[in-house]
Amino acid sequence: MHAIWHALSITGSMTWEITWALILGFALSAVVQAVVRKSTIVRLLGDDRPRTLALASLLGAASSSCSYAAVALARSLFRKGANFTAAMAFEIASTNLVVELGVILALLMGWQFTAAEFVGGPIMIVVLAVLFRIFLRDRLLREAREVADRGAAGSMEGHAAMDMSVQREGSFARRLLSREGYTSVAHVFVMEWAAILRDLVIGLLIAGAIAAWVPDSFWRTFFFDGHPLASKLWGPLIGPLVAVVSFVCSIGNVPLAVVLWKGGISFGGVVSFIFADLLILPILSIYRKYYGWRMTVFLAVTFYAAMVTAGYVVEFTFGGLGLIPDQATATIPMEGVSWNYTTFLNIAFLVLAAALLVRFLRTGGRAMLAMMGGAPDTGHDHSHHGHEQMHAGDRHDGSAPAQSPDHGQHDHGAQDGHGHHH
Repeated sequence: MHAIWHALSITGSMTWEITWALILGFALSAVVQAVVRKSTIVRLLGDDRPRTLALASLLGAASSSCSYAAVALARSLFRKGANFTAAMAFEIASTNLVVELGVILALLMGWQFTAAEFVGGPIMIVVLAVLFRIFLRDRLLREAREVADRGAAGSMEGHAAMDMSVQREGSFARRLLSREGYTSVAHVFVMEWAAILRDLVIGLLIAGAIAAWVPDSFWRTFFFDGHPLASKLWGPLIGPLVAVVSFVCSIGNVPLAVVLWKGGISFGGVVSFIFADLLILPILSIYRKYYGWRMTVFLAVTFYAAMVTAGYVVEFTFGGLGLIPDQATATIPMEGVSWNYTTFLNIAFLVLAAALLVRFLRTGGRAMLAMMGGAPDTGHDHSHHGHEQMHAGDRHDGSAPAQSPDHGQHDHGAQDGHGHHH
């Protein structure tokens, strides 16, 4: 019983440490998603030129999502005409280049890991784009499109298909500060929390259990701690494989990364582990449904190669610059709640979250939650139903309805969607 309580206390301490950062990150993401329509994203991701991939990365970083929703949204973009490479860049960025991930890494592990995230993420996308350009054949891409167009359900389909952005015209500030803008921000904020909550809780529980029950000596042996060169070479290779079998994705893998870092995995190994949330076994199963077996194997191999490369570049670059923190100082949060800046920030941001939750529930939110796992082909209808109720809430507040769902059509014949050589 004492061991269980110890594990839960570590989980609780980690949760309290990162609560305000999660709320801040999802709130900022909700603001962006409230004013950027998904139809606009499709139109901007029509090829795999460097400029387009950079734009895909920026849009993905602003469109924070759980791994399941990011994968579903990437397929939706691909089916509507977005270039496949650009869709994958968007997918990677929307889980690995997001604000809340960076803030949580800084809180739990140090600012160096946040810097490594924003350096390694673009490197991974560049490596992946090069691998796609060299090895991705048009025949494999056509097969993947045929499978994708069957619309097999994966996970979070309804959530990925919803366009909760403000549809009224006007400047960024005018749309955001309107009643419709407040409603959109509330809807995106709560839906993102609903999507990520399961993996976050699982990740925190697993991290607490491993920290409490697995001795550090096991990890030090496993990661070749005490053999500097072997550890640096082994870490980026084994990091993604540990992630694959952990079943924890998105932000949920950060608490486990803390445990691995304290246990002796290399700096680059932590980076490659965090990036591997898109290769966990449930996600690989969804790739199979979305694109077929051959494309799943291709994605697994190329994603793994890109993650390992990013891990090595970060390891030796940061090591050469003397920016890797001392592992001996690594600690797992265990102090619980006390009157410090974390507590005051948590109180302030929990009040913000409560205000957004109330707005969400008053404007058709319950119906939207029920549609999160809907079929991909009817996701826009779900969005319509949810936003009809939202309109009613806005009318009640005295403003004119302005939102409508994204009814983007599947552009199966789009040239850029079929090939990436122009």
